[in-house]
Amino acid sequence: MKTERSHTLSSTCRLYVGTSGYSYTEWAEAGFYPPGSGGADLITWYARSFPITELNHTWYQLPRAETIERQRRQVSLHFRFAAKLTRSLTHEIDFQRRPALATGFRDGMAPLTQSGQLAAILVQLPPTFDRTLRHRRLLAALLDLLCDLPLAVEFRHRSWADDRVLQELERRRIALVVADGPQLPDRFPVLAAVTNPEFFYVRFYGRNARGWRSNRASDRFDYSYSEEELREWIEGRIEPLGNRARTGILFFANHTRAQAPKNALRMMTLLREKGMTVI
Repeated sequence: MKTERSHTLSSTCRLYVGTSGYSYTEWAEAGFYPPGSGGADLITWYARSFPITELNHTWYQLPRAETIERQRRQVSLHFRFAAKLTRSLTHEIDFQRRPALATGFRDGMAPLTQSGQLAAILVQLPPTFDRTLRHRRLLAALLDLLCDLPLAVEFRHRSWADDRVLQELERRRIALVVADGPQLPDRFPVLAAVTNPEFFYVRFYGRNARGWRSNRASDRFDYSYSEEELREWIEGRIEPLGNRARTGILFFANHTRAQAPKNALRMMTLLREKGMTVI
């Protein structure tokens, strides 16, 4: 299928690199955070190294505007946030409450939309969410409810790898999430496609296929990218993506033993060495 979509833009792509989540106590043990650090102070320490983070707590429950505002005030106005859409809208769907839940999510994220610090909302779909007519209608209805937000959709079933899906994302100006991970049966492939010229969105899970089959997150995300793997990604995918979007968002989710921040920092260095604009 085709992956070269959207026209080349004349402006320089601005790249934001960070990690999926930042509140991991083992990161202090691994040396990324100072000894004894924890709690609400972690985002302040995190922001000294990265310009963006992907919030995970918004997946477990609807975000509270007070919590989001508190996080926002602990970083500079130049810092950006992405956030996972709440699971009650993507996984444990309550159809009757869906419109109210969408409104509640939007209200919770209001401090970031008002300050201009919201980079994207990650709509992560379940691995079992295949491209049936029912699921297509469910997704379309959800995207309609959230159409005023900057959305990035992460498909995790390969049946969505279809040009018609990419065309619909283009029509809606929604970014397709490009995800690197173990190549497992039925997993959505790595498609370096830009479906929204405003931004592209990349997630690095690590390639621990054996750990991916484990029920323990610490096993699933226990992987460190090699220098060669990072360079291959830059030359083979990030540079082409950057030629077709104004902004690029890259998150490392391989959080076990603080491998995510280590790989993210190295990625930033390698991108700068290639002459790309890293925020």
